[in-house]
Amino acid sequence: MPHQDLIYYADSAYCPYGVRDPAQIRARALAIARFLVEQGAALIVVACNTASVAALECLREQLPVPVVGMEPAVKPAAAGTRNGRIGVLATAVTLSGERYNNLKEKYAAAVEVVAAPCPGLVEMVEAGSTLGPALEEVLAPCLARLLDRGVDTVVLGSTHYHFLRDAVQKLAGPDVLVIDTALAVARRTRAVLGDRADGEEGRTRLFTSGRAAVVQPVVRRLLDDPRLTVTEQPL
Repeated sequence: MPHQDLIYYADSAYCPYGVRDPAQIRARALAIARFLVEQGAALIVVACNTASVAALECLREQLPVPVVGMEPAVKPAAAGTRNGRIGVLATAVTLSGERYNNLKEKYAAAVEVVAAPCPGLVEMVEAGSTLGPALEEVLAPCLARLLDRGVDTVVLGSTHYHFLRDAVQKLAGPDVLVIDTALAVARRTRAVLGDRADGEEGRTRLFTSGRAAVVQPVVRRLLDDPRLTVTEQPL
């Protein structure tokens, strides 16, 4: 969707969501989504599994624009496993939520699902650390809980973990399939919103509730674009 404008809000001051009360996450998500609508957003992507668990239905009830949520890719993992055992890396809030449990019941009743919460990984991505020994020291024990159970498919159940895909694949080995939801969510967004056909490249605006001086270099590193700027916008 190269012709659509992108408005992104990083709730850095309240990160990580995975350790917060669902009511607080819901309040944050609603405040942020309303800000994005005020900025002209025609569709909201809740780019966080934890926030989708806590706030998706509330957002759909209260916002005047379509809302696309996230959910761990349990369905494609269950369909693609060769030995009937899949693993899910996610936050504790996501794993304890009704949406996740419904996914398991609906799509993975015939396979074994092994889940592992991974404290510390979100914070490492927020710091721009996506490869190296320090990351592997945190990631390896979480992943081992899945691999020790013989899973052949690993679901990245946090949008932060998308940036750790190479690290997860390296530790898991070439025989383990690693799945996230990035492409599926992008396709769903395009199906709902479409793209403008005016030929002009869309504009990207980035906001944060944290310190721009801290967030901006990480954003540039993760998205590989030194031109990006981040504006502080407390909510």
